[in-house]
Amino acid sequence: MTNSSQPRIALGLSEFADRYDVVLCDIWGVVHNGQARYRAACDALQRFRAGGGTVILITNAPRPSPPILDQLQSLSVPRDVFDEMVTSGDVTLSYIAERPGQPIYHIGPERDFTLFEISHQQTGVKPQLVTLDEAAYVVITGLSDDRNETPDDYAGQLATMRARQLDMVCANPDLVVHVGKELIYCAGAVAQAYEARGGRVLQAGKPFAPIYERALSFARKIRGTSVPRERILAIGDAMRTDIAGAVDFGVDALFVTRGIHRDELHDGAGIDLVAYRQFLEDNPRHPMAAIAELVW
Repeated sequence: MTNSSQPRIALGLSEFADRYDVVLCDIWGVVHNGQARYRAACDALQRFRAGGGTVILITNAPRPSPPILDQLQSLSVPRDVFDEMVTSGDVTLSYIAERPGQPIYHIGPERDFTLFEISHQQTGVKPQLVTLDEAAYVVITGLSDDRNETPDDYAGQLATMRARQLDMVCANPDLVVHVGKELIYCAGAVAQAYEARGGRVLQAGKPFAPIYERALSFARKIRGTSVPRERILAIGDAMRTDIAGAVDFGVDALFVTRGIHRDELHDGAGIDLVAYRQFLEDNPRHPMAAIAELVW
């Protein structure tokens, strides 16, 4: 574990790639920024796989894998960058499947309706989307208008949910995400506000264990054997989700600093070491190493 007074800064994944059999790699902020792929990151993952490693993309995207695969293709991310993918939306499908026939109140944009369409395809039971007063529980995939709304806009709905003691399934525990240079709120910010009111939230993505367990099940299938946790490396750019989740799950983490925390940790070309040391002191879980951008 990295000491906060002497943080390890890596120059590339190649420095320690031979220590790991499996990489669990975040997507947004590491492989692309929502508008363009990061070529060097794609190259690094391709090289890891070429050396015998397995790459599982693991993302808090609230939609199931198929539309995320389409998104990667639209951003020209090569298919040989990864072996398999697990999304927070995939885990959300399992939560919905556990409550067949129960009416759902959905918070999120229309583009996330694919979650319910795929649930119908997988289970044969069409989810009932109803008003808040009729719902048995809530599924949040994001803010309905994430370019203009904030969590404060949901105060009235959260009060009603709490009064009715409704569970909330959060399909994306991220608080915020960069879309290019713009910072927008994610479902996790509203879920956090609901928890602050005493509401019960079932989290589908990082930093919580279910998404990691699902990723490891793919790795076992691909490699034909179980993988010791010390042979697994998680890569991500968000301390609260990617790094904390990896540490809590018992695997090493490589922290990509020029992602969600770039404004805090960069003073231009490189990592601001003074800011980074303070950042580590302010966070109880530490990565094995940090790297400005994922490169080989």
